[in-house]
Amino acid sequence: MPSSRVLLAAFAVATAGNLLANATGSDLGELATKPLLMPLLAAYLWRAAVERGARPDRLVLAALAFSTGGDVALLGAGTGAFLTGMALFLAAHACYVAAFVRAGAATALRRPPLLAVPLGYAVLTAAALSWMWPGLADAGLAVPVAGYAVALATMATTATAHGWSVGLGGALFLVSDLLIALSVAGTATLPGPPIWVMATYAAGQALIVTGWAARHPAPTPAPVTPAAAPAAG
Repeated sequence: MPSSRVLLAAFAVATAGNLLANATGSDLGELATKPLLMPLLAAYLWRAAVERGARPDRLVLAALAFSTGGDVALLGAGTGAFLTGMALFLAAHACYVAAFVRAGAATALRRPPLLAVPLGYAVLTAAALSWMWPGLADAGLAVPVAGYAVALATMATTATAHGWSVGLGGALFLVSDLLIALSVAGTATLPGPPIWVMATYAAGQALIVTGWAARHPAPTPAPVTPAAAPAAG
């Protein structure tokens, strides 16, 4: 398998190709690049762990697998594709939250300065939902998006306990999904080429995964020592 640096470079190239496809409106380019993004990050995570003599975090790998499914689902059109993608990303967030909490996020968030983070994300989520609610209600998506938003905010909150890279990655992931919700609700549209959703999403996932690989390499199992042979009589 290529080195972790090569795999990360391949992810960067695929991301650049995807952003170009979005900017130019190339459906074929998006179809060719988007399904590659998370598998390349998963391969990077796996290889980075091997290079450290460890094993990759299975919960983070599962989050990337669910994210891949969500990416593919959102290549489709219509409410069914949107809800399928949202369900898969909900599972991805659950895996991330489980990984972050298992590594001590709940304890860290009860101490300054991170003590204010849960309240900050709760206020942001409530304000965003209030702003978008009429448009989401008209689309029949208010309740599922609200439930998803809670999981997304929980992921971003628990990510902050694991360093600036993972925390910033969680925040960018939240921004990316907020931009999708704004578009679905018809609340706002960003100027310029339509690259902001994928730019923040790819950067967010990359920061989470690279930051996690650097801070939390999973330990390899302790070698099993065979029992001493009985002394000869």
